[in-house]
Amino acid sequence: MNVDLDMLKFDERGLIPAVVQHYLTGQVLMVAYMNREALEKTLATGETHFYSRSRRRLWHKGETSGNTQQVKEIFYDCDGDTLLVQVIPAGPACHTGADSCFYRSLTGDSKNPGSMLERLQAVIADRKQNLPEGSYTTYLFTEGLDKILKKVGEETAEVIIAAKNDGTDELVYEVADLLYHLLVLLEQKEVDLMDIWQELNNRR
Repeated sequence: MNVDLDMLKFDERGLIPAVVQHYLTGQVLMVAYMNREALEKTLATGETHFYSRSRRRLWHKGETSGNTQQVKEIFYDCDGDTLLVQVIPAGPACHTGADSCFYRSLTGDSKNPGSMLERLQAVIADRKQNLPEGSYTTYLFTEGLDKILKKVGEETAEVIIAAKNDGTDELVYEVADLLYHLLVLLEQKEVDLMDIWQELNNRR
């Protein structure tokens, strides 16, 4: 791939910050640094390579963990001194095992709808595996696919009715119910939420 890297502004150490973002969900996964060689390797291999300032060497993301990152697009900002690297991750981005290095909030809450759905899907998957007593989700999985489909149908009808009524509070409530039951259905059918993001992305 022939790319003119001279348009980029590497700092006095020969480095440029790279913000790594999930290509499908938009979630920021990590921030690292690249030098020219790391960027060239990233472009040549299609997987992220960075420069470690502490170890003073190149490193290939996933070289020990297996959590590689397939590069989809790379953008540079208006000043040419920062990269945005959009990837499909093969596993968690953070060494702690978290999907993103940015898993702690200073403000105490998360407003990212994508990550909210993914966290809900993770809870639903845990319910399916462990089937804790007293859980409504456990009840749905125990009853099986027909019960889940019946609930999806009921919630769809309730969304339609709510949309015909005045105001939006009821609609918000019913759409939340429908989304939850759809996630239960996806888990029952072993469809990952990421597959939905991929399909939506394909339709752009």
